[in-house]
Amino acid sequence: MSLPAWTYRDPDYFAEEVRAVFRPSWQVVCHVSDIPAVGDYHTLEFLDESLLVVRGDDGAVRGFHNVCRHRASRLVEPGKGHCGRRLTCPYHHWTYALDGQLAALPQRRSFAGLDLAAHGLAPVDLEIFMGFVFVRLEPGLPSVREMMTPYLDELALYQLEALQPQGKVRLRPRPVNWKNISDNYSDGLHIPVAHPGLSRLFGGSYAIEAQPWVDRMVGTIVDAPSKNWCERSYQHFLPLGTHLPASHQRQWTYFKLWPNVAFDLYPDQVDFMQFLPISPTETLIREIAYVHPDARREMRAARYLNWRINRQVNREDTTLIARVQAGMASSSYSTGPLGNGEVCMRSFARRLRDLIPESRLPVAPIAGWSRRA
Repeated sequence: MSLPAWTYRDPDYFAEEVRAVFRPSWQVVCHVSDIPAVGDYHTLEFLDESLLVVRGDDGAVRGFHNVCRHRASRLVEPGKGHCGRRLTCPYHHWTYALDGQLAALPQRRSFAGLDLAAHGLAPVDLEIFMGFVFVRLEPGLPSVREMMTPYLDELALYQLEALQPQGKVRLRPRPVNWKNISDNYSDGLHIPVAHPGLSRLFGGSYAIEAQPWVDRMVGTIVDAPSKNWCERSYQHFLPLGTHLPASHQRQWTYFKLWPNVAFDLYPDQVDFMQFLPISPTETLIREIAYVHPDARREMRAARYLNWRINRQVNREDTTLIARVQAGMASSSYSTGPLGNGEVCMRSFARRLRDLIPESRLPVAPIAGWSRRA
């Protein structure tokens, strides 16, 4: 059975998810190519925390809370930028080296005896996986590499370390629970029903599978020309990628890493999406595309057409998840049966029930049951 409807709207359950699911989770911030030079930084706003990754003088990438240790001011604005050789607080000019150590403060005489070494920036766990920079607030999960182990060989084909950003991070708010978006992303049954464009492109080849920490979905672009001009043009213009074997030249592959990070791997580009939880009924989708440098006109055309095709898919999914979120409020619905082939949703629900036992209840416990309430 699916997760009960109340878990898609209950504040106490959301608080438990923050504690048990998200604080120990790995969250992607950017790609190393987003911060190529010393002093380049990128931020992630997550669970009311502002997290910062920065390229140090030694070339290493480190992660910190974006919070001055004096009066808690944010050091840098959300997004990406360059801070030079120091991170300087705009409030009182406390200055930090790029390794997080407190380096200077103008009012030093007012802080006689202050141990600078004890007041460096608060670090966060950081892992670079195939060029992508991940952080987490608390330990608990295996490394990203360990979680992705079943697909390391396939991911290596895409030479992800060599990607460059295409455009900038886009933020798309959605008035739905984050699980609603996650369910939809890994749901294979709705493709032939609700995505006619993908159905024309894949011709019935779409398939899904679930590993302990990651779902994989894949469809192969068919040769028969689509009746839709945009899809037909993509089929025609998509050139051979010099970095991919023949088996993946016409393949769209999707990976969803527990709990809320997704990677879309196309022959022409790669993007990530995060379903960032804001409240029980609000989620922020965060996404950006990356590409291998390729000046061919055919590749430029394919990337543009890919964007058009997926813009339509996003419209369709936006309507679908809004319908589901509305239905989750109905007194007539608690849980629904999951088919044998719905392996991704089965795996997802099983893990949440293990982490939060209340997920097994058909109705919500009395208000205030959460340990964080």
